[in-house]
Order: sequence, then structure tokens, then C-alpha cells
Amino acid sequence: MAKLGFIGLGLMGIPMCRRLLAAGHELCVWNRNPDKAASLQKAGAQLAANLAQLCQHSDIIMLCLANDDALRTVVQGEHGLLAHARAGQLIVDFSSSSPALTRSLASIAGAQALSWIDAPVSGGVRGAENGTLVIMTGGLAADIERLRPIAANLAQRLSHIGGHGAGQIAKVCNQLIVASNAMLIAETVQLAEAAGIDASLLPAALAGGFADSLPFQILAPRMAKREHEPVQWKVGTLLKDLGNASQLAAEHTASLPLASLAASLMQAHADNGYTEQDLSTVIAHYQPGEH
Repeated sequence: MAKLGFIGLGLMGIPMCRRLLAAGHELCVWNRNPDKAASLQKAGAQLAANLAQLCQHSDIIMLCLANDDALRTVVQGEHGLLAHARAGQLIVDFSSSSPALTRSLASIAGAQALSWIDAPVSGGVRGAENGTLVIMTGGLAADIERLRPIAANLAQRLSHIGGHGAGQIAKVCNQLIVASNAMLIAETVQLAEAAGIDASLLPAALAGGFADSLPFQILAPRMAKREHEPVQWKVGTLLKDLGNASQLAAEHTASLPLASLAASLMQAHADNGYTEQDLSTVIAHYQPGEH
């Protein structure tokens, strides 16, 4: 088995690492806050003191970071991956990053004889825990085949979309639907409550119909019951993804009126102190007394 390195132990990273360890992979992890690695160390992971040590112990390096700034710092920083990685290593970016940055980093990595795959995931924390994520990849076919047996421990499906950046474009498309749908689900719960029915009954009633979706089955019950813990999707993460969508649309003169409205509504919600809260809290935007 290849020796794996994993950087970024957030909501998605920790359950993904647990699955890799359970599958018997040798795993070395690093996180800006090392305390987050405690449970993984107990499960058998090695904690790297720095990125140089992680590179030394890894054949394949996986990233799951919050945003473009974090990705730049980890990859291009003074003590980042590119300063310590060796020729032949494969870097797999599970983060949801901008396609433009992805292509730039892939090009820089290639100049150092490193392989790069953009491999953003969808399925949320529940998918990460259950190994039912979907992975959208961009890069060279040979590199993706190198990843595929490892990804089988994490995902129900891995799709090769195209060259570098194509996986991130697919994730932008995914998030357009998820973010816009989240706002519409909140409106639905609000309308059901205002009209006098029990909104918590809607997920079962609509299951299997045209209105059904995985976000609906996850978000609607939490919204109806006002149960927002544990955090599964952060409002700020969806806003970041909508920002990537807006940037991509501007680059290609595409129009995103519905997504722009969803971003505006979600930003107003975030401005009320919900940036780090669960996506299901957007119901509060429609119930001002709940802020």
C-alpha cells in the first residue's frame, strides 16, 4: 500500500482519515492545530511535526483545506509542500478551490515533476463518515487511476471530468445547486409552518418525488426542529463556493441570477453571526425573531 499523507483535519478531513485508517492505510497527518489529530493518533495515524516531515513519509499527499488562501499557504508557503515534496509524489486536492488557482498550482507542481489531481468531494459529513462521497476529478488519467483504489475507501463514485481544473468546475456546478436549494428548502419550511402544517412531516411525504434530494432529507428535518448541531455544512463554506461560482461565471460571461440571489440571501444570514454555523440555520433568515 502507498504511504498516505493528509493535510486539513476539519469537518470532512477527520472522517475521511478515519476511513483510510480503517482500511489499513499507513497515514501521516498534519493540521495547523495539531490538537485536532488526537483521535486519529489513537486510531493509528502518525502526526507530522511539519510539512517537511509529512512529505518525507508520504507517497500520496491529500489536501482538504478551507479556501484558496489556505491552499496557497500550504502548497506555496515558505515551508509549504513545494519546498519539500519530491519528484514522483502525487498531490490530491480534495478541497473546493477555484479552478484558476487549481490550474496554476498543477502547472507549478508539474514543473517540479509532481503530479496533481483536483478531486473535490460532495456528500457532506455524513458521506465522509459512511464512505459514500462522490469525487469529481481533474488531471491526467494515469494519476487518477493511481488514486482510484484509495478513493474506493472514501466514495461511492469517482468521475474523471477532464484536465486540471475540470473537477473544480464540476464542484462549482454542484454547489450552485446545493446552495440555492438550501435557501429554497428554508422557504419551504417557513411556508409550511405559516400555513399551519407540521414541516417535519415533509421529508417523508415528499421522499422519492420530484422535489426530493439528499439536501432536502438532511436539511428540512433540522430546520423544522431547529436542531443545528452538530455542524455538517458551514454557511461560510457555501458562501465561499458561491464566490468561486461567481468568479467562474465572470470569466466565461455566464449568467447566474438564481445563484446570485441565493448568495445575497446567504450573505445576509452570515452577517447576522452565522458564518461558522450549520447551513440549516438559514431558516432563521426567514424568522427574524429567531436571530
